[in-house]
Amino acid sequence: MAGGNERSMKTLKEVWRRSENSLCADCGKPDPDWASSTLGVFVCLSCSGIHRNIPSISKVKSLKMDHWDDAQVQFLAKHGNAVSKATYEAYIPIYYYQPTYNDCQVLREQWIRAKYERKEFTKPEKHLLYSDGVKEGILWKRGRDNGQFLPRKFLLSEREGCLKYFTKQDAKEPKISVKVDVINATFQPAKIGNPNGLQITYLKDNKTRNIFVYHESGKEVVDWFNAIRSVQFHYLKVAFPIASDNEIKNRLTRNFLKEGYMEKTGPKQREAFKKRWFTLDHRRLMYFKDPLDAFAKGEVFVGSRENGYSVQKGLPSGTQGNFSWHYGLTIVTPDREYLFTCETETDQLDWITAFTSIINQAMTPQEYAIEAYFKFKS
Repeated sequence: MAGGNERSMKTLKEVWRRSENSLCADCGKPDPDWASSTLGVFVCLSCSGIHRNIPSISKVKSLKMDHWDDAQVQFLAKHGNAVSKATYEAYIPIYYYQPTYNDCQVLREQWIRAKYERKEFTKPEKHLLYSDGVKEGILWKRGRDNGQFLPRKFLLSEREGCLKYFTKQDAKEPKISVKVDVINATFQPAKIGNPNGLQITYLKDNKTRNIFVYHESGKEVVDWFNAIRSVQFHYLKVAFPIASDNEIKNRLTRNFLKEGYMEKTGPKQREAFKKRWFTLDHRRLMYFKDPLDAFAKGEVFVGSRENGYSVQKGLPSGTQGNFSWHYGLTIVTPDREYLFTCETETDQLDWITAFTSIINQAMTPQEYAIEAYFKFKS
């Protein structure tokens, strides 16, 4: 820590060591070593870069390498992360998604701008565009067959409880109309190839359909994301009147537990293993030929341990199918075994961890109904 008199340096260290300042004020990452001399918050390196892009609001400095004068240290001492949260996060709607350090750049940037630049959560009566119960606008949607992104009109309605999109601006009938309770939305910048890429999935005839969209404006695409969560929240409040707000919040959009390539073989376990893109969305393991396919080639239900499901490292002895990757794992279900191979041991262990986390959870009544559908289908 460069410069500053001894007393200031001691005070700075004491403020920095306060438990309230042990996590980044914006993403929760442990051990932040940057701070804003104008907001009085302690932030991680990644969030400090976002603050630096809003110089009219925040001026950030390194706690280890930069000089802090006495006035700046006293300002930090009077503020800190707890005071900041009480001010800038006083009235966050329960449905609003608060990103962590594992989330993508656009989510974290818009969260930081919403708090400090737009002051969206400082007053209870503040009007929030994503809480109107209706949102209409253009999103660039990837074509299912040609892969081109084209502008499409989307309409989200709390009153109707659905999301629609139209192939033409003046179209009277939507191309699709989806009930909000079967929608999931998750940011996928790397997969979609756009920093503001959003994947919207929904169930149709109990099968998962993917739509890939983006918007040039980070604020607009994050507003769409939170508008979906807002409409879902109010829809579910009516559908489940005795459920607590937190129970409903846990049923809103969710990130996938894991995605990536594995190889799989067919039910006879004698066919060659084929490389597929896998998505684990809670108890649904879906596989695709290509990560941007609209429909899965197949789905596997992953139940709970008490119902006869387990994951095992390696393949059964005597497995006959040809495979090019050598880190195997087996999903055991009451009806059959599913065999997969991974390219690296790290992938193998990560998949086993993800499956184990699901298998160790008890199933809900709704999940028993999904399991029954999968059994009936097979």
